[in-house]
Amino acid sequence: MKFVDEATVVVEAGNGGRGAVSFRREKFIPKGGPDGGDGGDGGSVYLIANSGLNTLIDFRHNRVRRAAQGEGGAGRNRTGRSAEDLYIEVPVGTRVRDNDSGEMMGELLSHGDQLLVAKGGFHGIGNARFKSSTNRAPRQYTPGSEGERRELRLELILLADVGLLGMPNAGKSSLIRKVSSARPKVADYPFTTLHPNLGVVSAGEERSFVIADVPGVIEGAAEGAGLGMRFLKHLERTRLLLHLVDIAAQDSNVDPARQVALIADELVRFSPELAVRERWLVLNKKDLLSGEEFEHRMASLVENLQWKGKVFAISALTGEGVEALIQALMERLEQLGHRFSHAVEVESSPDEEEPWDPLSER
Repeated sequence: MKFVDEATVVVEAGNGGRGAVSFRREKFIPKGGPDGGDGGDGGSVYLIANSGLNTLIDFRHNRVRRAAQGEGGAGRNRTGRSAEDLYIEVPVGTRVRDNDSGEMMGELLSHGDQLLVAKGGFHGIGNARFKSSTNRAPRQYTPGSEGERRELRLELILLADVGLLGMPNAGKSSLIRKVSSARPKVADYPFTTLHPNLGVVSAGEERSFVIADVPGVIEGAAEGAGLGMRFLKHLERTRLLLHLVDIAAQDSNVDPARQVALIADELVRFSPELAVRERWLVLNKKDLLSGEEFEHRMASLVENLQWKGKVFAISALTGEGVEALIQALMERLEQLGHRFSHAVEVESSPDEEEPWDPLSER
C-alpha cells in the first residue's frame, strides 16, 4: 500500500433536537399547563491522533463523516437524548486546514491529541420553558440549531528526527536502505522516490532515531516543480537535515556547489524557518573516486560554498563512513533532546519490497 499524505474529508456535526410543544392532560387537572421538554444536543466531530496509523488512505474511500442528531423533546417535560460525539482517528502528525478558507485549524502531534473540527447543534427549547405569569399557555418552541459542516484538508506531516535532502539520485534511498529496514525503490533514473519513506535507525542498545527520505528536490520546487513542493513540508517536523551530494558526478556540467546552493534557495523560498534548520553536508559515492580526486572535490565544494557546518564523507553502497555518521547523529539528537522517535511506528511490508540493484544508485 502506497503512502497517502493528503486527503479531503467533509465532516458534518449533528443538528440539535427540536423542543416539544405539549400540554399536561390528566384527569381532574383541567389546566395542567405546558410540559414540552427540550431537545438534545447534536453530536460534535473530533479528530483524535492514533500512533498506530501511518496513512490517510481511509479518507480516500470514505469522504463524508456525519455525527448523529439530537433527539427531539417530548411531553411530560421529557428531554431528548443528546447525540454521542463522533471521534475520527487520524495518524500522529496530521495537520488540519479548512479547505474553503485555508484556515489552519490545528495539528495533532502526540498520541491521544484531540481537535474539535465541527461543533454539534444546540438543543431546541420546549414550550415549558416559555411559561410566565403573563403567558400561561405558550406555544413557542425553538428548533435545534444546525451542526457545523466543514470540508477539511488533512496533511500528514511525517514526524522524524532526521530528514534527507538532496537532488534526485543523490543516494538518499540507498542510504536509508543501508541504515534501516525501510525498503524504498532504488533505480538509475530521477524521481525514483515518489512518496516519503521512514526508517528506524539503531545506534546501539536502546538508542535509535527515525529518518525520513522524501522525493528529490529540484530547482523551482517551492513553486511546484517536480515533487518537491508537495513533500518539502515533511522536513518541517525534523530536528536535523542531512544534505546529500553526489560527489562523484561524472557529468562535467553538474556543479555540486551549485546544486547545494539551489536547494538551499528552495528552502528559503518554501520556509525561512526550515532554511535555518541545522543542516549537515554528506558527500556520497566516495567509493567511486580515488583518494586524491575525492580530497580535491571535497575541498573545492567546501570552499565554493564557504561551508561552516559539519561535513561527512560516505558510501551508501559499501557502508564506508556510515557508522560514524549514525553515531554523530545520535549524539547530536541526544543533545537536542530528540522527541519524535517514540511517536512513530514504522513498518516494512514484504509485499512492498522490490529487488535492490546496488549498481543503480551508487
